[in-house]
Amino acid sequence: MAQEITMLHDVARCSACRACMVACKQWHDLPADMSTPFEGQYQSHKDLTSTTWNLIQMHERVDGAGKFHWDFFKKQCMHCGDPACMNGCPEEAIEKKAGGAVVINPDKCVGCGYCTANCPFGIPKVDAESHKSTKCDLCYDRIAEGMEPACSKTCTADAIRFGSQADMLARAQERVDILRAEGHPDANVYNPQGVGGVHMVYVLPEKPAVYGLPENPQTPASINIWKDVVRPVGKIAGVGAIAGVLGLTALTAMRGKGDK
Repeated sequence: MAQEITMLHDVARCSACRACMVACKQWHDLPADMSTPFEGQYQSHKDLTSTTWNLIQMHERVDGAGKFHWDFFKKQCMHCGDPACMNGCPEEAIEKKAGGAVVINPDKCVGCGYCTANCPFGIPKVDAESHKSTKCDLCYDRIAEGMEPACSKTCTADAIRFGSQADMLARAQERVDILRAEGHPDANVYNPQGVGGVHMVYVLPEKPAVYGLPENPQTPASINIWKDVVRPVGKIAGVGAIAGVLGLTALTAMRGKGDK
């Protein structure tokens, strides 16, 4: 059994250098995304797109004590333990790799957008030209060769770490303990269990809502029913229908021969 792996983003350490964004683009050979016009903000894009899978979101805020803060948050696929995108995909185009990476197979994807609709975080995007869904794949091809993801390899602030799930969760808790001691009582490890835990864990100095994250995201039970019951029944029905058509065709051919 493959070891469970996890990426960790320590929001308190992120400097928003965006080297991780560049590394992601380079490794996956993704083109520059010119679809979002410049609006005078420091943040490069308003949101993830079909060609931007990793985004450093930048928020200015003033806390309850009147102190100014910059919040830098690495937005990407969470690689859920119980992925709603995979469970709800009608084409079975999404696969959970050994170790935890959730990956879209472009050869099977038809661009229906169900993965985006079902994802509690709204991560996958459908490309307007290829009609395929895209998102971070956790650099599973690098991991398979014993390398770490491009973004964590490139991080200049030691804010992105990668390793075994046990090691990353332990490191995350250590950092939370330090942040609480430094005056952040709401510091927490973001690893929501409603989606089966995630392989993209965060150390958050404040509550999840401050960073636009749902407090307790869930993989809908209806999606699991679809995966475990409806989709298999549909396949059986489809095979039955094909068999019926073939049988009817053969019977018609036999009758035709008998009439001659």
